Amino acid sequence: MAVLEIHDLTREFKRRGTPFAAVDHVNLSVDAGRFVAIVGRSGNGKSTLLNLITGLLKPTSGTVSVDGQVVGSLGDRDMARLRNRTIGFVTQSATLLANLTVLDNVILPAVMMGEPLAEESSDAGRDDCHPTRNGNESDLDMPDVIAPAEEEPAHEDGLARRARMLLESLQVSDLADCYPKELSGGEMRRVSIARALMNRPKLLIADEPTGDLDADSTAIVMRLLRKTADSGAAVLMVTHDPDALDYVDLTWRMDRGILTAV
Repeated sequence: MAVLEIHDLTREFKRRGTPFAAVDHVNLSVDAGRFVAIVGRSGNGKSTLLNLITGLLKPTSGTVSVDGQVVGSLGDRDMARLRNRTIGFVTQSATLLANLTVLDNVILPAVMMGEPLAEESSDAGRDDCHPTRNGNESDLDMPDVIAPAEEEPAHEDGLARRARMLLESLQVSDLADCYPKELSGGEMRRVSIARALMNRPKLLIADEPTGDLDADSTAIVMRLLRKTADSGAAVLMVTHDPDALDYVDLTWRMDRGILTAV
C-alpha cells in the first residue's frame, strides 16, 4: 500500500522575471515498508520536493497524497495534524527548541498529539549533564518543561521511556538533560531523528540525515532508518552520502527538477 503518492507534481519559481521549474512533473510512489533515496547535486529541487510533500510549499500543479490525504486540500489545522501524527520530518537545519532539554525536545511531538503512546519496556540512558540555564536565552513563549516533575500522568512515564529508547538507539542518551546549545551539529542531528520517530510515523522524511556525522554515527543512523522501514513505515531520504545507499531499496536521481530512477 502506498503511503506517499506524487502525481505530475510541479513547482515553479521566478528568477529575474523568468519562470523555472524547481520540481518538474514528478511522479513517485513509496509503499509502506520501503526505503527510498533521492540523490543529485545541490540546487536541483530535492529539498523543494520534500517541502511540497510536507505541505510547507504549495505546488504549481499536480498532487501529493500522504496516507490517502491530499496535502494541498487540507486546511492549516488538518495539515498540522497530518505532520504530527503521520509524518516524521528530519530537516537539514537545526530545529530543536533552545529552552527545552534534549529529552523534552524528543517528547514534544507526542505531547502535542494529545494521545498517550503505548508503553515501552526498554528504558535506556543516563543523565549526567546538568547545565546552568540562562533565562535570557530561552524562548519565553515555550514551556520550560514538558510535564511537572511530580505526580506526572502515567502516560508521561511511557513517553519518557520511548524517548530514552530512541536516544539510546542513536547513542545520545547521555545527553538527555542537556540543552541544544551544548550539542554538536552531529548530536543535534541524531536528536532530531529521535524526535521525528517519536510518534511512530507512517512516513519518515529525512533530508541529509547523515550530513554532520562521522562514519560510525552514519552507520548507527542508517541502521535505525532501515529498521524503521522494516517495521512498516515508508522512508524517503535525500542524501549525498554514497555509503547511505547501501541501506535503501530504491534510488532515484533528481536533475534540474526531473526525477528519474537510477
